[in-house]
This record gives sequence, C-alpha cells and structure tokens, in this order.
Amino acid sequence: MLENPDLCREYPRDGRDEVLRGRRGECRTLARLLQAVQAGESRVLMVRGEPGVGKTALLDRVVEQASGCAVVQAVGVQAETGLDFAGLHQLCGPMTDRMDRLPARQRESLEAAFGRNGAPAPDRFLVALAVMSLLVEASQERPLVCVVDDVQWLDRASVQVLAFVARRLSAAPVGMVFAARTPGEVGGLADLPELTLTGLPAEDARALLVSALVGPIDERVLDRIVAETRGNPRALLQLPQRVSPTDLAGGFGLPDAIAVPAEIEHGVRRQLAQLAHDERRLVLLAAAEPVGDPILVRRAAELLGIDADGAGAAAELVEFGARVRFRHPLVRSAVSRVASRGERRGAHRALAAATDAETDPGGRAWHEGHSVTGRDDDVATDLEQAASGAQDRGGLAAAAAFLERAAELTREPARRAERALCAAQATYEAGAPGRAVKLLSLAEAGQLDKLQRARVDLVHAQIDVTTRRDDAPLLLLDAARQLEPIDVRLAREAYLEALSSAALLSTPTAGTSVRTVAKAARGVPDSAHPARATDLLLDGLAIRFTEGYAAAIPTLNRALDAFRDPNLADPEALRQLGLAGATAAHLWDDGAWHALVARHVRLARDSGALAALPLALDARITQHVLAGELTSAHTKLAELNAISRATGNQLTALGGMLLAGWQGRGSESLELIEDTAMQCQLRDKRSGLAVAAWAKAVLFNSLGRYDDALEAIEQAGEHTPAMGLSSSGLLAERVVAAARSGAPELAADALERLTATTRASGTNWALGIEARCRALLATGPVAEHFYREAIDRLGRTRIPGELARAHLLFGEWLRRERRRLDAREHLRTAHAMFTTIGAEGFAQRTRRELAATGETARKQTAETSGELTAHEVQIACFVRQGLTNPEIAGRLYLSPRTVEWHVSRIFDKLNIRSRKQLRNLAQ
Repeated sequence: MLENPDLCREYPRDGRDEVLRGRRGECRTLARLLQAVQAGESRVLMVRGEPGVGKTALLDRVVEQASGCAVVQAVGVQAETGLDFAGLHQLCGPMTDRMDRLPARQRESLEAAFGRNGAPAPDRFLVALAVMSLLVEASQERPLVCVVDDVQWLDRASVQVLAFVARRLSAAPVGMVFAARTPGEVGGLADLPELTLTGLPAEDARALLVSALVGPIDERVLDRIVAETRGNPRALLQLPQRVSPTDLAGGFGLPDAIAVPAEIEHGVRRQLAQLAHDERRLVLLAAAEPVGDPILVRRAAELLGIDADGAGAAAELVEFGARVRFRHPLVRSAVSRVASRGERRGAHRALAAATDAETDPGGRAWHEGHSVTGRDDDVATDLEQAASGAQDRGGLAAAAAFLERAAELTREPARRAERALCAAQATYEAGAPGRAVKLLSLAEAGQLDKLQRARVDLVHAQIDVTTRRDDAPLLLLDAARQLEPIDVRLAREAYLEALSSAALLSTPTAGTSVRTVAKAARGVPDSAHPARATDLLLDGLAIRFTEGYAAAIPTLNRALDAFRDPNLADPEALRQLGLAGATAAHLWDDGAWHALVARHVRLARDSGALAALPLALDARITQHVLAGELTSAHTKLAELNAISRATGNQLTALGGMLLAGWQGRGSESLELIEDTAMQCQLRDKRSGLAVAAWAKAVLFNSLGRYDDALEAIEQAGEHTPAMGLSSSGLLAERVVAAARSGAPELAADALERLTATTRASGTNWALGIEARCRALLATGPVAEHFYREAIDRLGRTRIPGELARAHLLFGEWLRRERRRLDAREHLRTAHAMFTTIGAEGFAQRTRRELAATGETARKQTAETSGELTAHEVQIACFVRQGLTNPEIAGRLYLSPRTVEWHVSRIFDKLNIRSRKQLRNLAQ
C-alpha cells in the first residue's frame, strides 16, 4: 500500500516550528493506519511516551492529515478522572444526533450515561455496545478517526468502554488512536497495538535545541544538554526559555542566575537530604562540571576520597556512564542552587585539581575561579587569558563570564577596573546591557586613567545607542573628544559611532547635528596606513556631511569595498558592518547592501553578539521586504522577537512596519504600523517614526489612497533622518502620492530633492527610481521613455517590488492613453509579481486596473491557488487543534490580526467558511 506522502512529510522548518523533527518513522506508521481506515478497514493504536516526548504532536498530525475522514477527539482532564463517562461524552458529543438510530436499550443506556434521560446509572456493557454501534453508524457516511489524548487522565468508566470498543471493531472503517504515558497508568488499554515514543535521536535533538537558541553554545555543553533531556522535545525547547543566553554562557553560567521551578528545587532538596555525605558531594561534583565529563568527575571524586562506584543511591538524580547526566538540566542547576557556597567552592576546587591545565586551561581556570575566597591575582590572570578560548567555544557570553570573574578576583584596583571594563564591553556585546552597566560601576569604583574613563563613557554611550537611541550622539561625541589626544585609533571609532548615530537619527540633540559631528571628525588625524575600512568609512561620511553627497562617493565606495574584503578581521567588520550596510543603501548600491547586511547577520549570530544581531536582523528584514522576500522577512522578524524575549531587551523591529506596509492588508497593516510607531515614541526612538511614515505611505499608495499617503509623509517632517532608506523612500512615495493627488508642485519638489542623490549615485536602482518618478510628472512620449527606462534599470536590480510598481504605473498610464492591449501586458506582469511577492494591496490595485482594460485577473488567493503555503499550513494545523488567534499568534510570533488575515486566506483557498469545516478537511 502506498504511504500518505503528506503525513510522512515533516513540518516546514521555518525557524521554531520543529515539533515533528526526527519522527519520520512514526509518521509512516500513522500514515499506514490512516490509509487502512480510508480503505475501509479498522485500526487501533496506542501511542505511549513520557510527558513532552511528542505524543500530542503526532496525534495532531493524524487529525490534520485524515483526508476524507470524519474526526472526533477527546482529551483526558485530571480534574474529571472521578466523573464517570466524562471522556466518553467528549468523544461522542459530535455524534449524538445519530443516537436515535441505535437499538432502544443501547440508546437509553447511552443517554443515561450522558445524563439526558434522568435514568439511573446504566449498565456499562450496554453503554459499550451503544458506543460501538454509534461509531459504526457514523463511519457509514465516511471513514471515522477517533483520537484520544492523555488517556491516563480519563475516567475509569470511559477507559473500560473504549477498551471494549477497540477490541471488537472489525469490518467498520474506524480508526482509534490513543496517547498515554507509561503502560502501568492505563491498565485497561495495555494490550492494544503500541507505538512507543522515546527521545529524539541525538542529531535531531541537537538540531532542535540549536533552533531554539539565540546564541552560540559550546559543542560539549550542547551534547550534555541533549543527553540530560534524553532528546525530549519539550525539555529541549523549554530550556532556552528558562536560561538566558548570557546565563547559559557556554555552560559557565552561575547557578543562582538560572530560574528553577520551586517544585523541582524542593524535590532535589528532599532527595539530597536522603543521601550519605559522600553521595551528596559526588552529586555536587557532577553538577559543577559543565560538560558532563565522567573521567574528570571520577578523578575529582578520588581526590576527595569518594568512591564514585559506591554511590548507588545518587542514581535517582544523576547517571554516571559514558556521560555524566542528570535526569534533566534543571535538576543539575537545582543541585548547585541548594548547596552552600562552601560546598560549591569545595567541588570546584576538586575539579580544578583534576583538570589538566595543558589540555583544558579554560576549564581549570573556571573551576579555580569559583574555588577561591577573596582576591587571587594568579587565578584572575588565568581567567583573563582563558576568555578568548571560551569565546571560541561559547561566544561572547562565555568570554564575558570569564572576564567578569577575573575582575572580581583582582586585588589591584587599577587592574580590577581594566578587567571590569573589558568584561562590561563583552557583556554589552553579548546582549546584556543591564549587567554591563553594573560592571561599568565596578570599573568606575577603581583607579581609572584618562583613557579608561573615556572608554567607560564610550561603553555607556554604546549601551545608550541600544537602549535609548536618540540620546546617544552627545555621549559618543564626548567620548570621542576625550579619546582624541590619548588613542587616535579608538577616537576615530568613537567619532564614527557618533556620526552614525547622528546621521541615522531623526531628531539629534543639541550640539550633535550630523554636520557638527562630521566637522569634528574631519579634524582627527589618520590612525593607520594604509587606512582601515573603519577609517575610510569615517572619512567618507565626514565628507558626505560637510562637502556633499557627490564628493563623498569615491571614498565611500572604497570603504564599502574594504568591508566586503573577506580578509577583513571579523571583530572590526562586526563593529561597523551595520553602518557600512546603511551607507551602501544610501549610495543606492543594492549589491553591496545585500552582501554587507548578510555578512553582518552571519558574524553577529556566529559570535553571539546579541547587541548587534537585532540591528542586523532589522536591516535584513528591510532588505528582504524590498527584495520581495516577505516570507524570509517574517522568519527574521520571528528571530528578532525571540532574541528580545531571551535577553529581556525591548527591541523594536522597524523593518516589521515596512513589511506590513508592503503586505498591504488595509486596517490590519495600518494598526500594526501605528502600534509599532507608538512603541518607538514610548521608548524614545523617534527615528522609528520616519520608517512608520514610509510604511504608511507604501500602504496607502498601494491601496490608491494617495491623499492619506501624502498626509502620512507630511507628518514625518522633522523626523526624517539625514541618512537611511526611509529618507529616500519617503521622497519617492511623495512623488507618487502628490502626482496622483493633483499636487504636481509637491511632487516636483520631492523629485528635485531625490535627484540630489540618484544622479550622483548613478546606479540602476537610483536611476530606475528617478526615471519612474519623472514619468509620473511627464506626458506623451517623454513619459513613455521614462517608464521604459525605469523598467529596464530596475530589472537589473535586486528590488523586484519596485520593478513591479514600475510595470503597474506604466500599465495605468497606457490604459489612460487608451492603449489597452499594451496596458494589459504590463499589468499582467505586475500582477504576477505582486501576487508572488505577497503584496496584497498592490495586487488588488492591479486587478482593478486590469478589469478596467476589459480583462479579469484571477485572484491567486482563491481562484488560482488551491494549495496552502507552508506558513498557512502551520496556521491551519493550529486552528484544527482548537487554538484561538491570539494563541496562534503567540506561537508564531505574529499579531492576532495577522493570524486572522491568514485564516481568512485559508478559508478562501479551501472554499470553506468556518473553523469547524476546517477541522474536517485535509490539506
């Protein structure tokens, strides 16, 4: 028999929805069950496994793939275990309209079981016969699949009835799939055919855990976590929610920083109290060793005089085998938390002595660092030297943990301040600005020289950029001026950050206008020969804002080439790639822009630079939107939101507003844009208001609401930054809105300001947008010439959305020139591009124009597309599970309004009108 390919296909892996990874074999088993039922046979299966192993996910898969079958479901509820027939009532509820077809005594017994006729407690044998008859009756119309989850919580009466029915179904096309925990929990169903779920294979478990992490992790720690979770999907996905990236720190997080549920901590405390003294010490040794190395733990135990083989009672908590593993990673953390400081120090002291300083200097330094009391300069030095190795394995968070401990152990105040400053820098870059501020306070308490004080101010300013962007330029400029006479190289970097902040802000504070900062930067001498990429970028931007756009292009192009050089050291590239990418967009260089932003995301992700990664992802979202890759933009937006939750930092994705604008979903898109703009105002990030205005302008122009678009642009006014895509984007949208609103003078003014950069740039992107704008203000052959130039030039770029708009505008113009056949050609092209991209507003506008030419465009969302996208499949699955729109939104990192829109699209594609109908349909 052929397998159902849809059931065997794993979920689309678009970021975090990995619930069936590694379950292909189990999916095949369930596929064969469904195919047998669809062929007219009966099948029964019990799915067993521990909590969180994926039973419910497999049952959901059965429900969503039960093509052509009716599906009824029940879920055991612990609070209802004492209520006879409660589970049966759930399962049979949708079929009660068929009860009148049952034999009289069976019907009366079932009605009595459900409290419908006031009769006394019924005979369970008759109830069981009635349920079997009811299922057979329901299956006559179409095959029936019964799905019962959490059977261990069903009431005993329901279990007895279902067990009776499951053993006696024969010729009827009925499938019964149950899910329960351990075999002993549901005795009545113990002898049914079983599918036992265990943890995921190591490779799939590793991949699932990595998909849930937002930063790098030491490979050894990764393997240890996989081992301790036994591949349990829920445990793998929940751990990153409880442990922040900085607390995990490549396995070197502190136990007090990790949240452990009270019930786990209390349970561990009780179990430890029952152990002998040496057994408790052995368990603590295992908890203090971060990678689960059994040889190291045994060696440390020997040094303490502990017999590791004689600690059998400890097996309830920890297993000593090929790897030392606790029954769950949080148990490991709980063991450390309940131990005293002295006990923890003793464990680390033994582990340090047992660690080979030649083969694992970092591990030895870490354990030494947590074994000493008071200051110890030798150990502090070892920790400082081991930080770079820790970063290679566990990212910036691991390096920050080593540097922080080194600072705490340093005796000499000046040296302690220097180490605290380095720790603060690494901690900030790892995405923990609050902890970085505390480390800066530790540094400031020491004896700082002028250079160190300037560096402290610089880190404060960098944190300010991340947390309160509009207040950063003044601090950055002050730090740069302090550094100038002391360290020219660092001063130039500070000037560049100040210039970046001022250029990309909409409302700079007093004394920090972009021109003021640029003039100050031009007076700083060179720091290296040949010039570094950073120096070229500083010089080019300083020229840009003192001498003009055209004068700066040669230097800025050299800077972009330098940043694209694969030999450029990653640390230098990481610090300024965000600005380099913004500069490439400012120069209308789409090739360099794509390359630089992609490299920025990769470097930030690989190094665990969670301060830089959100900004890089935000730029990547904007890039995906303009490239017509809206699905990819959604994925990056989900990653950015995940980082925000993991780090606790309030990050506003400005690119998400532009995504909403291009999607063109009317009031839904507008509300999302306005909500995000309000967040920008509340968080003092006024630069986001320019992006909001740009997104609104795109949205309103797509819907043909040109007066509204013009109003949104005019409201941006003072919030437009000196550099950035929003500036040029607003001008281009203003030309469209003003030209279509009967305000040619406003359109001409915007075009003149736009050409100040497009002419000097000379790229196809720049000149294509300019030509399209000129066409809107021209007539006759001149307009046609500019439209064709725009299409030709934009067709050579990576900006297909703007090309589609050129086809749309040209098609509209041709229709008004009464050239209907020519208009249709361009409108068809535009429509195909917009529907492929997912730009609904522009697609609808194009359909209206095609209709005006006498041709009807088929709506891809309904008439031409009977299949759901991967994203829609996910949402449909959750709808079938009974989740509400807000619940689905929480799982997929979307807004409830976005989910509502997707659900309406799904209904259109499947030609249905309700969630109930969706639950009974297959993809």
